[in-house]
Amino acid sequence: MKTPRALAFALVRAALLSAALAVVVAPSVRADLPNRIPDRDYWKLVEDLSEPNGFFRSENLVSNEDTFQVVIPRVLTFVKPGGVYLGVGPDQNFTYIVALQPRIAFIVDIRRGNLQEHLMYKALLELSLDRADFLSRLFSRPRPPGIGPASTADDLFNAYATVEPSQNLFNDTRVAIGDLLMRKHGFPLSAEDIAGIDYVLGSFRSGGPYLSYAGIAVPPVGPAAYAPRGSRYPTYQDLQTATDGEGLNRAYLGTEENYRTLKRFQERNLLVPIVGNFAGPKALRAVGDYVRSRGATVTAFYLSNVEQYLFGDGIWPDFAENVARLPIDESSTFIRSCFNNCQSPFPSRAVMQIDSMPRLLQDYREGRIRSYVDVLSHVR
Repeated sequence: MKTPRALAFALVRAALLSAALAVVVAPSVRADLPNRIPDRDYWKLVEDLSEPNGFFRSENLVSNEDTFQVVIPRVLTFVKPGGVYLGVGPDQNFTYIVALQPRIAFIVDIRRGNLQEHLMYKALLELSLDRADFLSRLFSRPRPPGIGPASTADDLFNAYATVEPSQNLFNDTRVAIGDLLMRKHGFPLSAEDIAGIDYVLGSFRSGGPYLSYAGIAVPPVGPAAYAPRGSRYPTYQDLQTATDGEGLNRAYLGTEENYRTLKRFQERNLLVPIVGNFAGPKALRAVGDYVRSRGATVTAFYLSNVEQYLFGDGIWPDFAENVARLPIDESSTFIRSCFNNCQSPFPSRAVMQIDSMPRLLQDYREGRIRSYVDVLSHVR
Protein backbone atom coordinates (compact mmCIF):
# COMPACT_ATOMS: atom_id res chain seq x y z
CA MET A 1 0.00 0.00 0.00
CA LYS A 2 1.35 3.41 -0.99
CA THR A 3 1.98 6.08 1.59
CA PRO A 4 0.18 9.44 1.12
CA ARG A 5 3.50 10.95 0.02
CA ALA A 6 4.10 8.16 -2.52
CA LEU A 7 0.54 8.41 -3.78
CA ALA A 8 0.91 12.18 -4.26
CA PHE A 9 4.18 11.66 -6.14
CA ALA A 10 2.52 9.05 -8.38
CA LEU A 11 -0.35 11.39 -9.15
CA VAL A 12 2.04 14.23 -10.04
CA ARG A 13 4.09 11.86 -12.22
CA ALA A 14 0.92 10.68 -14.01
CA ALA A 15 -0.17 14.27 -14.60
CA LEU A 16 3.22 15.18 -16.06
CA LEU A 17 3.20 12.11 -18.30
CA SER A 18 -0.31 12.96 -19.50
CA ALA A 19 0.76 16.52 -20.27
CA ALA A 20 3.78 15.26 -22.19
CA LEU A 21 1.62 12.96 -24.28
CA ALA A 22 -0.81 15.80 -24.93
CA VAL A 23 2.03 17.82 -26.46
CA VAL A 24 2.70 14.97 -28.89
CA VAL A 25 -0.86 14.71 -30.16
CA ALA A 26 -1.77 18.41 -30.15
CA PRO A 27 -0.10 21.49 -31.64
CA SER A 28 2.26 23.22 -29.21
CA VAL A 29 0.94 26.61 -30.35
CA ARG A 30 -2.65 27.29 -31.21
CA ALA A 31 -2.89 28.97 -34.60
CA ASP A 32 -4.32 32.45 -34.27
CA LEU A 33 -5.64 32.75 -37.82
CA PRO A 34 -8.69 34.95 -38.49
CA ASN A 35 -12.11 33.57 -39.36
CA ARG A 36 -12.73 36.76 -41.30
CA ILE A 37 -10.40 39.59 -42.34
CA PRO A 38 -11.85 43.12 -42.15
CA ASP A 39 -11.82 44.95 -45.48
CA ARG A 40 -9.24 47.52 -44.39
CA ASP A 41 -6.90 44.82 -43.03
CA TYR A 42 -7.36 42.75 -46.18
CA TRP A 43 -6.28 45.55 -48.48
CA LYS A 44 -3.41 46.42 -46.15
CA LEU A 45 -2.16 42.83 -46.51
CA VAL A 46 -2.44 43.08 -50.30
CA GLU A 47 -0.39 46.27 -50.34
CA ASP A 48 2.10 45.57 -47.55
CA LEU A 49 3.02 42.04 -48.65
CA SER A 50 3.29 42.82 -52.38
CA GLU A 51 6.32 43.61 -54.51
CA PRO A 52 6.30 45.83 -57.63
CA ASN A 53 4.58 44.49 -60.74
CA GLY A 54 6.78 42.10 -62.69
CA PHE A 55 6.92 40.45 -66.09
CA PHE A 56 6.02 36.95 -67.22
CA ARG A 57 5.98 35.39 -70.67
CA SER A 58 2.23 34.82 -70.82
CA GLU A 59 -0.99 36.10 -69.28
CA ASN A 60 -2.19 32.82 -67.73
CA LEU A 61 -5.88 33.73 -67.56
CA VAL A 62 -6.70 30.01 -67.57
CA SER A 63 -4.56 27.10 -66.37
CA ASN A 64 -2.83 24.84 -68.89
CA GLU A 65 -2.73 21.92 -66.42
CA ASP A 66 -5.63 19.65 -67.33
CA THR A 67 -4.60 17.05 -64.73
CA PHE A 68 -4.17 19.36 -61.75
CA GLN A 69 -6.92 17.55 -59.80
CA VAL A 70 -5.27 14.12 -59.93
CA VAL A 71 -2.86 14.75 -57.05
CA ILE A 72 -5.57 15.83 -54.63
CA PRO A 73 -6.31 12.33 -53.21
CA ARG A 74 -2.61 11.86 -52.36
CA VAL A 75 -2.16 15.38 -51.03
CA LEU A 76 -5.05 14.78 -48.64
CA THR A 77 -3.11 11.92 -47.04
CA PHE A 78 -0.45 14.44 -45.93
CA VAL A 79 -2.19 17.80 -45.62
CA LYS A 80 -4.77 18.27 -42.90
CA PRO A 81 -7.42 21.02 -42.83
CA GLY A 82 -6.85 24.28 -40.99
CA GLY A 83 -3.41 25.28 -42.23
CA VAL A 84 -2.18 27.96 -44.61
CA TYR A 85 -2.26 27.50 -48.39
CA LEU A 86 0.11 29.24 -50.82
CA GLY A 87 -0.36 29.24 -54.56
CA VAL A 88 0.32 30.92 -57.88
CA GLY A 89 -1.73 31.69 -60.96
CA PRO A 90 -5.48 31.96 -61.48
CA ASP A 91 -8.46 29.91 -60.37
CA GLN A 92 -7.01 26.38 -60.23
CA ASN A 93 -6.12 27.47 -56.69
CA PHE A 94 -9.85 27.56 -55.87
CA THR A 95 -10.17 23.83 -56.44
CA TYR A 96 -7.18 23.12 -54.19
CA ILE A 97 -8.58 25.42 -51.51
CA VAL A 98 -11.98 23.71 -51.56
CA ALA A 99 -10.32 20.28 -51.27
CA LEU A 100 -7.64 21.10 -48.68
CA GLN A 101 -9.75 23.41 -46.48
CA PRO A 102 -7.08 25.85 -45.27
CA ARG A 103 -7.91 28.61 -42.82
CA ILE A 104 -6.38 31.25 -45.12
CA ALA A 105 -4.77 31.35 -48.56
CA PHE A 106 -2.19 33.61 -50.19
CA ILE A 107 -1.80 33.66 -53.98
CA VAL A 108 1.62 35.03 -54.94
CA ASP A 109 2.18 35.87 -58.60
CA ILE A 110 4.72 38.09 -60.32
CA ARG A 111 2.04 39.75 -62.47
CA ARG A 112 -0.36 42.32 -61.06
CA GLY A 113 -2.72 41.09 -63.76
CA ASN A 114 -3.14 37.92 -61.72
CA LEU A 115 -4.15 39.98 -58.68
CA GLN A 116 -6.67 41.82 -60.85
CA GLU A 117 -8.09 38.52 -62.08
CA HIS A 118 -8.49 37.31 -58.50
CA LEU A 119 -10.30 40.52 -57.57
CA MET A 120 -12.69 39.91 -60.48
CA TYR A 121 -13.31 36.36 -59.29
CA LYS A 122 -13.81 37.54 -55.72
CA ALA A 123 -16.47 40.01 -56.82
CA LEU A 124 -18.27 37.51 -59.05
CA LEU A 125 -18.32 34.88 -56.30
CA GLU A 126 -19.76 37.35 -53.82
CA LEU A 127 -22.34 38.63 -56.31
CA SER A 128 -23.55 35.24 -57.54
CA LEU A 129 -25.96 33.09 -55.55
CA ASP A 130 -25.12 29.84 -57.35
CA ARG A 131 -22.91 28.37 -60.06
CA ALA A 132 -25.30 29.19 -62.89
CA ASP A 133 -25.41 32.85 -61.88
CA PHE A 134 -21.63 32.90 -61.54
CA LEU A 135 -21.14 31.56 -65.07
CA SER A 136 -23.72 33.99 -66.42
CA ARG A 137 -21.72 36.92 -65.08
CA LEU A 138 -18.32 35.43 -65.94
CA PHE A 139 -19.29 34.71 -69.55
CA SER A 140 -21.58 37.77 -69.98
CA ARG A 141 -24.30 35.43 -71.19
CA PRO A 142 -27.95 35.24 -70.07
CA ARG A 143 -28.65 32.33 -67.76
CA PRO A 144 -30.20 29.46 -69.74
CA PRO A 145 -33.38 27.82 -68.41
CA GLY A 146 -33.40 24.44 -66.73
CA ILE A 147 -30.17 24.61 -64.72
CA GLY A 148 -29.79 25.02 -60.99
CA PRO A 149 -28.06 23.75 -57.82
CA ALA A 150 -28.61 20.09 -58.71
CA SER A 151 -27.06 20.41 -62.18
CA THR A 152 -23.76 18.69 -62.86
CA ALA A 153 -20.81 20.67 -64.21
CA ASP A 154 -21.43 19.07 -67.61
CA ASP A 155 -25.07 20.17 -67.46
CA LEU A 156 -24.04 23.75 -66.75
CA PHE A 157 -21.48 24.02 -69.53
CA ASN A 158 -23.68 22.24 -72.07
CA ALA A 159 -26.42 24.75 -71.29
CA TYR A 160 -24.10 27.70 -71.93
CA ALA A 161 -22.49 26.16 -75.05
CA THR A 162 -24.69 27.95 -77.60
CA VAL A 163 -25.63 31.10 -75.65
CA GLU A 164 -24.19 34.20 -77.25
CA PRO A 165 -22.55 36.95 -75.18
CA SER A 166 -24.48 40.08 -74.24
CA GLN A 167 -22.80 43.49 -74.27
CA ASN A 168 -25.46 44.82 -71.89
CA LEU A 169 -24.80 42.03 -69.40
CA PHE A 170 -21.05 42.67 -69.68
CA ASN A 171 -21.58 46.36 -68.95
CA ASP A 172 -23.86 45.61 -65.98
CA THR A 173 -21.37 43.10 -64.57
CA ARG A 174 -18.35 45.38 -64.80
CA VAL A 175 -20.29 48.11 -62.98
CA ALA A 176 -21.38 45.64 -60.30
CA ILE A 177 -17.79 44.47 -59.83
CA GLY A 178 -16.56 48.02 -59.37
CA ASP A 179 -19.35 48.84 -56.92
CA LEU A 180 -18.70 45.77 -54.81
CA LEU A 181 -14.92 46.16 -54.66
CA MET A 182 -14.69 49.93 -54.27
CA ARG A 183 -17.94 50.94 -52.57
CA LYS A 184 -18.86 47.93 -50.46
CA HIS A 185 -15.34 46.83 -49.56
CA GLY A 186 -13.66 50.20 -49.92
CA PHE A 187 -10.66 48.91 -51.87
CA PRO A 188 -8.84 51.88 -53.46
CA LEU A 189 -8.41 50.37 -56.91
CA SER A 190 -6.26 52.27 -59.36
CA ALA A 191 -7.30 53.04 -62.92
CA GLU A 192 -4.83 50.34 -63.96
CA ASP A 193 -6.54 47.79 -61.72
CA ILE A 194 -9.99 48.67 -63.08
CA ALA A 195 -8.73 48.37 -66.65
CA GLY A 196 -7.09 45.03 -65.82
CA ILE A 197 -10.31 43.63 -64.36
CA ASP A 198 -12.23 44.82 -67.42
CA TYR A 199 -9.70 43.10 -69.66
CA VAL A 200 -10.07 39.73 -67.90
CA LEU A 201 -13.87 39.97 -67.87
CA GLY A 202 -13.80 40.92 -71.55
CA SER A 203 -11.65 37.89 -72.34
CA PHE A 204 -14.23 35.61 -70.74
CA ARG A 205 -17.01 37.42 -72.60
CA SER A 206 -15.24 36.69 -75.88
CA GLY A 207 -14.18 33.12 -75.12
CA GLY A 208 -16.90 31.93 -72.80
CA PRO A 209 -16.47 28.26 -71.84
CA TYR A 210 -13.74 27.92 -74.48
CA LEU A 211 -11.25 30.42 -73.16
CA SER A 212 -7.89 28.68 -72.68
CA TYR A 213 -4.30 29.45 -71.74
CA ALA A 214 -3.62 30.21 -75.39
CA GLY A 215 -6.70 32.40 -75.92
CA ILE A 216 -10.04 31.43 -77.39
CA ALA A 217 -10.21 27.81 -78.50
CA VAL A 218 -12.90 28.52 -81.11
CA PRO A 219 -13.55 31.43 -83.46
CA PRO A 220 -16.25 33.57 -81.77
CA VAL A 221 -18.54 33.98 -84.78
CA GLY A 222 -22.21 33.06 -84.23
CA PRO A 223 -23.75 30.28 -82.13
CA ALA A 224 -22.33 27.49 -84.29
CA ALA A 225 -18.82 28.64 -83.39
CA TYR A 226 -19.22 27.58 -79.76
CA ALA A 227 -18.27 23.97 -80.36
CA PRO A 228 -15.05 22.40 -79.08
CA ARG A 229 -12.00 22.49 -81.31
CA GLY A 230 -8.80 20.54 -80.81
CA SER A 231 -6.10 22.30 -78.81
CA ARG A 232 -3.07 21.31 -76.77
CA TYR A 233 -4.42 23.54 -73.99
CA PRO A 234 -7.52 22.74 -71.91
CA THR A 235 -10.41 25.18 -71.98
CA TYR A 236 -12.06 26.62 -68.90
CA GLN A 237 -14.85 24.11 -69.50
CA ASP A 238 -12.37 21.22 -69.70
CA LEU A 239 -10.87 22.18 -66.34
CA GLN A 240 -14.23 22.47 -64.59
CA THR A 241 -15.57 19.16 -65.91
CA ALA A 242 -12.42 17.12 -65.25
CA THR A 243 -11.99 14.65 -62.39
CA ASP A 244 -9.33 13.65 -59.88
CA GLY A 245 -8.48 10.45 -61.76
CA GLU A 246 -10.76 8.45 -59.45
CA GLY A 247 -14.02 9.64 -60.99
CA LEU A 248 -14.69 12.55 -58.62
CA ASN A 249 -14.98 16.10 -59.98
CA ARG A 250 -13.33 18.21 -57.28
CA ALA A 251 -13.46 21.47 -59.27
CA TYR A 252 -14.95 24.47 -57.50
CA LEU A 253 -17.79 24.37 -60.02
CA GLY A 254 -18.04 20.59 -59.81
CA THR A 255 -20.82 20.75 -57.24
CA GLU A 256 -22.95 23.41 -55.60
CA GLU A 257 -21.39 22.51 -52.24
CA ASN A 258 -17.91 23.19 -53.59
CA TYR A 259 -19.07 26.53 -54.95
CA ARG A 260 -20.66 27.57 -51.67
CA THR A 261 -17.49 26.62 -49.77
CA LEU A 262 -15.43 28.88 -52.01
CA LYS A 263 -18.03 31.64 -51.90
CA ARG A 264 -17.95 31.70 -48.08
CA PHE A 265 -14.15 31.73 -48.14
CA GLN A 266 -14.13 34.77 -50.44
CA GLU A 267 -16.86 36.57 -48.52
CA ARG A 268 -14.68 36.38 -45.41
CA ASN A 269 -11.70 37.88 -47.30
CA LEU A 270 -9.61 34.78 -46.65
CA LEU A 271 -8.01 34.55 -50.10
CA VAL A 272 -5.36 37.25 -50.32
CA PRO A 273 -3.78 37.88 -53.76
CA ILE A 274 -0.26 39.30 -53.67
CA VAL A 275 2.15 40.55 -56.32
CA GLY A 276 5.52 38.93 -55.88
CA ASN A 277 8.40 36.97 -57.37
CA PHE A 278 8.94 33.59 -55.66
CA ALA A 279 12.63 34.48 -55.52
CA GLY A 280 12.02 38.13 -54.64
CA PRO A 281 13.12 39.93 -51.50
CA LYS A 282 9.74 40.55 -49.91
CA ALA A 283 6.50 38.75 -50.76
CA LEU A 284 7.13 35.15 -49.63
CA ARG A 285 9.13 36.32 -46.63
CA ALA A 286 6.35 38.69 -45.59
CA VAL A 287 3.79 35.90 -45.90
CA GLY A 288 6.04 33.71 -43.75
CA ASP A 289 6.30 36.42 -41.10
CA TYR A 290 2.51 36.81 -41.04
CA VAL A 291 1.92 33.07 -40.71
CA ARG A 292 4.62 32.60 -38.08
CA SER A 293 3.36 35.50 -35.98
CA ARG A 294 0.04 33.67 -35.68
CA GLY A 295 1.51 30.33 -34.72
CA ALA A 296 0.35 28.75 -37.97
CA THR A 297 1.97 26.49 -40.57
CA VAL A 298 2.14 26.51 -44.37
CA THR A 299 0.65 23.12 -45.17
CA ALA A 300 0.47 23.26 -48.98
CA PHE A 301 2.26 25.31 -51.63
CA TYR A 302 1.11 25.01 -55.26
CA LEU A 303 4.03 26.02 -57.49
CA SER A 304 2.80 25.12 -61.00
CA ASN A 305 6.07 25.02 -63.04
CA VAL A 306 7.47 28.32 -61.76
CA GLU A 307 10.70 26.60 -60.68
CA GLN A 308 11.51 25.94 -64.34
CA TYR A 309 11.73 29.68 -64.93
CA LEU A 310 13.55 30.34 -61.67
CA PHE A 311 16.29 27.91 -62.70
CA GLY A 312 16.35 29.47 -66.16
CA ASP A 313 16.94 32.88 -64.59
CA GLY A 314 19.50 31.49 -62.14
CA ILE A 315 17.50 32.52 -59.05
CA TRP A 316 16.06 29.24 -57.77
CA PRO A 317 18.42 29.28 -54.74
CA ASP A 318 16.85 32.60 -53.70
CA PHE A 319 13.46 30.90 -53.84
CA ALA A 320 14.76 28.04 -51.69
CA GLU A 321 16.02 30.53 -49.11
CA ASN A 322 12.59 32.19 -49.08
CA VAL A 323 10.89 28.82 -48.53
CA ALA A 324 13.31 28.16 -45.68
CA ARG A 325 11.81 31.18 -43.91
CA LEU A 326 8.27 29.81 -44.09
CA PRO A 327 6.90 28.04 -41.00
CA ILE A 328 6.50 24.43 -42.14
CA ASP A 329 6.39 20.95 -40.64
CA GLU A 330 6.86 17.38 -41.85
CA SER A 331 3.45 17.37 -43.55
CA SER A 332 4.07 20.55 -45.59
CA THR A 333 3.72 19.67 -49.27
CA PHE A 334 4.67 21.21 -52.60
CA ILE A 335 2.35 20.70 -55.58
CA ARG A 336 4.16 21.26 -58.88
CA SER A 337 3.65 20.52 -62.56
CA CYS A 338 6.03 19.08 -65.11
CA PHE A 339 5.45 19.58 -68.82
CA ASN A 340 6.47 17.12 -71.55
CA ASN A 341 9.33 15.51 -69.61
CA CYS A 342 7.68 13.40 -66.90
CA GLN A 343 5.90 10.07 -66.91
CA SER A 344 2.25 9.76 -65.91
CA PRO A 345 -0.58 7.22 -66.30
CA PHE A 346 -2.77 10.07 -67.55
CA PRO A 347 -2.69 11.12 -71.24
CA SER A 348 -1.56 14.70 -70.76
CA ARG A 349 1.52 16.81 -71.34
CA ALA A 350 1.04 18.22 -67.81
CA VAL A 351 2.16 15.85 -65.08
CA MET A 352 1.39 16.85 -61.50
CA GLN A 353 3.81 16.01 -58.70
CA ILE A 354 3.87 16.40 -54.95
CA ASP A 355 6.98 16.86 -52.83
CA SER A 356 7.98 17.24 -49.20
CA MET A 357 8.89 20.85 -48.47
CA PRO A 358 11.29 20.13 -45.56
CA ARG A 359 12.99 17.25 -47.40
CA LEU A 360 13.59 19.39 -50.49
CA LEU A 361 15.15 22.09 -48.32
CA GLN A 362 17.36 19.53 -46.57
CA ASP A 363 18.58 18.10 -49.86
CA TYR A 364 19.21 21.61 -51.17
CA ARG A 365 21.30 22.42 -48.10
CA GLU A 366 23.28 19.24 -48.62
CA GLY A 367 24.02 20.07 -52.26
CA ARG A 368 21.74 17.55 -53.95
CA ILE A 369 19.49 20.10 -55.72
CA ARG A 370 21.48 21.78 -58.46
CA SER A 371 19.17 21.77 -61.48
CA TYR A 372 15.54 21.69 -62.53
CA VAL A 373 15.99 18.00 -63.35
CA ASP A 374 16.93 17.43 -59.70
CA VAL A 375 13.72 19.12 -58.62
CA LEU A 376 11.56 17.09 -60.99
CA SER A 377 13.05 13.85 -59.69
CA HIS A 378 12.47 14.93 -56.08
CA VAL A 379 8.95 13.65 -55.50
CA ARG A 380 7.14 12.51 -52.39
